[in-house]
This record gives sequence, C-alpha cells and structure tokens, in this order.
Amino acid sequence: MDTPTLVNFDIENGQKVIDALDTDGKTPNVALWAKIPDYESWRLVIASDRLDQSSSTLGYTEINQALNKAGFPLHRKPTISLRSMDKPFIQALRSTFASASDTYGMRLGGQMFGDKYLEDAFVYRIR
Repeated sequence: MDTPTLVNFDIENGQKVIDALDTDGKTPNVALWAKIPDYESWRLVIASDRLDQSSSTLGYTEINQALNKAGFPLHRKPTISLRSMDKPFIQALRSTFASASDTYGMRLGGQMFGDKYLEDAFVYRIR
C-alpha cells in the first residue's frame, strides 16, 4: 500500500496543533511530521518537557485539552505520536540539530535517529 502524500493542508493543520500547544503553555521541543516504517501513514510527532512524561495517557489528555481550548475541530485532529523527551529518537534529533537556529521546513529522511528509521519528515521545530 502506498503512503499518502503529505500536503499543504497537513502542514497547516499541524502548525495549528503546535500553536494550540504553545498557547496553552505546552510548547513542543520537537514537532515534525514523520513517516516511520512502524506506521503506514504520517504521524505528527510531538515531544515536550511541558507535557506529562509519566504516562502517555496523561500527555495525550493534555494535548486534547489544549486543542479543545483552542476550539480545534475534532475531525481535523491529525494522528499524533507523543514521544517522551528521554526516547533515543527524540534525543538523537535534539543532539543532531542542537546548533541549528531554525529548523522550520527542513526535510529529513533516509536515515536513523536513535532507535527509529525516518523515511521522510517535515520539521516544524527541533530544540
């Protein structure tokens, strides 16, 4: 099965999710659309030291609360993959791009980051 193409609507929609998290004080340290072989479709990968790291359920609850506060329509909510800050994938991304002043719009792919192979990605931020 072919992977759907990431289109402008997806990129704009992902930005709205990030804006809602920023407004709610849950600012992501890492935010990117990623195509990872573990999944058939793109995922909006979010990692934030301001989201509860003790359980993914609590972190997803905080994301949903931020989206609800922002009036984000349920039918537009993308598939989000919440990653904790201590995961090798997130640590490798942050280490690799630590010195980059602006990562918005970077395209990544065809390489390993920590324990994940990244087929393709559109980056909003890596800090």
